[in-house]
Amino acid sequence: MTELRGVGIGLGVAQGPVARMAEPLPAPEDAPSTLTPDEELARVREAVAAVARELEERGSKAGGMAREVLEAQAMMAEDPTLDTEVSTRVNAGKTGEFAVHAAFASFRDTLAAMGGYLGERAADLDDVAQRVIARLRGLPAPGVPDPGHPFVLVAKDLAPADTALLDLDKVLALVTTDGGPTSHTAILAREKSIVAVVGAASAKDLVDGETVIVDAAKGVVTTSPTADELEQAQHRADARAAAASAPLTPGALKDGTAVPLLANLGKPGGAAEAVELGAEGVGLFRTEFLFLSATQAPTVEDQTKSYTELLAAFPGKKVVVRALDAGADKPLAFLNDAHEDNPALGLRGLRALRASEDILREQLTALANADAATEADLWVMAPMVSTLEETEYFVTLAKEYGIKTAGVMVEVPSAALMADRVLAEADFASIGTNDLTQYTMAADRLLGSVASFQDPWHPAVLRLIKATADGGKTNGKPVGICGEAAADPLLAVVLVGMGATTLSMAPTALADVRASLLQYDLADAQRIAEAALAADDAASARAAAQAAAENAA
Repeated sequence: MTELRGVGIGLGVAQGPVARMAEPLPAPEDAPSTLTPDEELARVREAVAAVARELEERGSKAGGMAREVLEAQAMMAEDPTLDTEVSTRVNAGKTGEFAVHAAFASFRDTLAAMGGYLGERAADLDDVAQRVIARLRGLPAPGVPDPGHPFVLVAKDLAPADTALLDLDKVLALVTTDGGPTSHTAILAREKSIVAVVGAASAKDLVDGETVIVDAAKGVVTTSPTADELEQAQHRADARAAAASAPLTPGALKDGTAVPLLANLGKPGGAAEAVELGAEGVGLFRTEFLFLSATQAPTVEDQTKSYTELLAAFPGKKVVVRALDAGADKPLAFLNDAHEDNPALGLRGLRALRASEDILREQLTALANADAATEADLWVMAPMVSTLEETEYFVTLAKEYGIKTAGVMVEVPSAALMADRVLAEADFASIGTNDLTQYTMAADRLLGSVASFQDPWHPAVLRLIKATADGGKTNGKPVGICGEAAADPLLAVVLVGMGATTLSMAPTALADVRASLLQYDLADAQRIAEAALAADDAASARAAAQAAAENAA
């Protein structure tokens, strides 16, 4: 028996035989084409169009976040710049396969060098190129294997097109050698409630057919398990399934300490599912969906309609709306189209809104209109706040428009360090752990090469979260968590132990977090948090918390 360690997604456990993703197609040879340039180019454009339509179709079937990702991939496939690059090579006598391989590789390197969101898209571009080349060669598109029986899928990482339409009757669990807790694989595994361990580098040595146990709660893949270990894993899986089907109850610790569990949503249409899965409100509503596909800012009327739809789904419940968070990995031409060498440290979030204040004022008007038309408890927060002056600016402006509860997101270390002052002015704070980890560790949260640094378990990040919670306690103000960290069942206990008052996450993570909290009372949670805070690095913090949790349970 050997244990391969990675980052677990959720609390699930599964077992079964390994099936590995096929290796990528070999690179085409640089041989002269036997066709005319026009004929070769026609082949390529037909293949590109077919791949784009297939990606769109997959996205339409998958829905949710997967749809957005796959539609973006389809647009990338038909990018005019790529078409020009391919045409140049075809006109020079290259084959369509080689032209696609070379052009996409060049474009990929350019994106990778940019880092951030665009850097992450470089891997998606590899997947598109492989699909186009496979079609040109008359081969099946690369993708998930089908051994004819249920299996544990092992891969370097999964492209969005693969994760979008996984057959959950066949795929028992996911194991990847690359990626971290905020990778597409992790996010989509969480969204689809798939048992997953990501970033398990040693999984590269797993072979087809061998039986493994994938334990997401412990972040471990067990090879050559004994019959007793297999039986224990199945018992845990059965118990988890029973807990998931139990009647929904409000989030709370074992001693009755209330910990409201809220949903992160990107569109009003997700509200019904969130309520069905037990969300007690919304802890983060991202308003970017109204802006990202637009060539100009949406009207107050359009915004009011969408916000009203959202708020109407949660009568009497708290709904926290984030003001437009654009810039960095979400550039908008009508907000900030200036080139920035390092956009993650540039004009983004509240900084961008202040530079185009009319957009912020229109958004606040629409939110106030929706609030007046519904019975939800609306809270509004500013993204990427880094100073006390920014806090004062946003809270004052929001109150001017009739927003009763105005707060800030804590994603920048400076805001966490100044939390006692920030929360003297703001009505609440919500910690975005993805960006807070990125800025604390100086590690791009979408860059695979530094994924090991992008871990909210790191004590440096935990100390900033604790400082923010302490600032809330000093001022009698609530401090919630809305980053991916809240969806980690054990880390959720740590966060509550440090003083977090609410947790917000993808709706599919609610059941696991609810079950985890019910195992501990407040004193337990505080001891588990202290153990994590006393550690030296992320891995030892997780291990220390696990040990403390086992002693408390």
